[in-house]
Amino acid sequence: MARQNSKGRGGELQKPPQRRPLIRDESPELGDGIESGEPLEKDETELALEKAVFGDDEGFKEGLRLHMHEQNGMSSSADSVHEAKQEVDEEEEGLEGLDDADLFFVDSGSSTKPHDLAMSGIHTTKNEAIHQGDAPAWEDSDDERITVSLASNPRLRKLRHAETDDVVNGMEYMRRLREQFERLYPVPEWANPSASKVNGGKKKRRRPSGTGSTSDEAEFADDTSIDSESLSAQPLARLLQNVNSLNHQPAAQSSTGKKLRPEVIDIQRLKDVGATQPSAITSLSFHPVHPLLLSSGPASTIYLHHLSPAAPSPNPLITSLHIRSSPLTTAALQPPTGSKIFFSSRRRYFHIWDLATGKISKISRIYGHEDEQRSMERFKLSKCGRWMGLVGSARKGGGVVNVLEASTCQWVAQVRVEGKGGVADFDWWGNGEGMTVFGKAGEAVEWSLREQKVVARWIDEGAVGITVVTLGGTRNNNNKTNNAPLGPDRWIAVGSQSGIVNIYDRTTWLTPPTKTKTSTSIPTLTLPTRPKPLKSFDQLTTPISHLHFSPNAHLLLMASRWKRDALRLVHLPSCTVYRNWPTSSTPLGRISAVAFSARGDDMFAVGNEQGRLRLWEVRG
Repeated sequence: MARQNSKGRGGELQKPPQRRPLIRDESPELGDGIESGEPLEKDETELALEKAVFGDDEGFKEGLRLHMHEQNGMSSSADSVHEAKQEVDEEEEGLEGLDDADLFFVDSGSSTKPHDLAMSGIHTTKNEAIHQGDAPAWEDSDDERITVSLASNPRLRKLRHAETDDVVNGMEYMRRLREQFERLYPVPEWANPSASKVNGGKKKRRRPSGTGSTSDEAEFADDTSIDSESLSAQPLARLLQNVNSLNHQPAAQSSTGKKLRPEVIDIQRLKDVGATQPSAITSLSFHPVHPLLLSSGPASTIYLHHLSPAAPSPNPLITSLHIRSSPLTTAALQPPTGSKIFFSSRRRYFHIWDLATGKISKISRIYGHEDEQRSMERFKLSKCGRWMGLVGSARKGGGVVNVLEASTCQWVAQVRVEGKGGVADFDWWGNGEGMTVFGKAGEAVEWSLREQKVVARWIDEGAVGITVVTLGGTRNNNNKTNNAPLGPDRWIAVGSQSGIVNIYDRTTWLTPPTKTKTSTSIPTLTLPTRPKPLKSFDQLTTPISHLHFSPNAHLLLMASRWKRDALRLVHLPSCTVYRNWPTSSTPLGRISAVAFSARGDDMFAVGNEQGRLRLWEVRG
């Protein structure tokens, strides 16, 4: 725009027009006695806005009066006046009180099927909630407008009631998910008051525990928390009353079992057992009669799972037992019936859980040997179930193993080994009449329980930090062999700190029996001081922590917990390592416990430090 000229036509400067003052008003209408600086009166619009924002004296007094009437029990006439005012206010609000879903709708095309399904799902869910008395505290209006296709997603097809079911709304989708979850994990008795009343109103007495175990894995799950004052649990018969497949005695399997090929093995991974446990799994034990698996760890909880990989809910949890302030290190089922569970921790006591009665006993001392047995964390039960061996904590002058009678827990005998470092490991003979004890220096002691003395000594080849030893297999079924000086076991495997595993054939340490017309002599012992191993395995490079023979001695499993996926399977009697398993994708982790099924070579379990428990089936 062009700049205006401030000069007039005559060239003189024009004065700017005088503006009217905003505050000072000298109009005679204000009167002489009123100062010109006073504010103007408020119009109706300003008064209405001020009342809506700040309120007024009349509204404040009316609210105070109504509040006083409510506190003092005002008559019904005042209440009716108040309700009438509320109804008027609601009518004046208009559309402000409606939900967002009632104000808008989604145009999904010409088909009205999703909308109809959504509306029916809404009414069904709401009616069910009102009928059950569990109306949700909060609802999301977006759930009513979401549509989900069940047929297009393979993982959602199990939610369909019929093959024609396809699109459902969000509320119906949540209802079907809830049904599927309750089908797999039924509501426990403690969360269902109506079921408790039907069952006679019986309630379990449970002591308050800050570290009580919980589990929601299966319909058979029942967890128990005990302390030193309340040592009891449910008997096994009651735990298994709903599991029909467990109440039948399994058919006896052949002693020879299936024949396995060397070098290549046919193995299949099964469903994992349970969810991730809260700690590493340090002990695994298969039940000798029922398809049950025992597991435990430093979380102070024992778990019993029913092994049924092909079931709709695979490998459900039957029960769990929590021992307060006892990080468990060893737990085992007592052979040959599995009627008791022995478990211990780094404490001066251990526990025995009698599955037949549900009673839990606490053994707090070994009379006369308290100084040598300050910790009962390491023990092994004999294969016959009559004896229990406890590794002593004393290392002065060597190491000791105390032998107890499993039924009475009375001290029977003691085995002592010489050398520094104490006892590395030991294992019972197959007939329970003796044991093989290894010192950390590499010297082995063959001790006979019947004669109460050492019958032989020998040194492992290499003898570099012995870590674990195990016995397995049988030479034959001859009773004379069972009474041999070293028991009926054929194989012995010894692991060391260097990762080397030596396997020996104990048959070569005995002279064959001589037969006459009237009798057969017992084999005599010809054990050299430094025997040669049948085979040495160097596939693992870290200390060996686990060695296990399968029940039929067709397989040897060796593993190390100090390296991920450090596990190998060995075929016997060829002593060849399987080359096709495990592979680089086998999910083993850091192995902390392994166990073979007590009823053959067809299954074994592996637990790791992450708390995962995995199963594999050997098919051939």
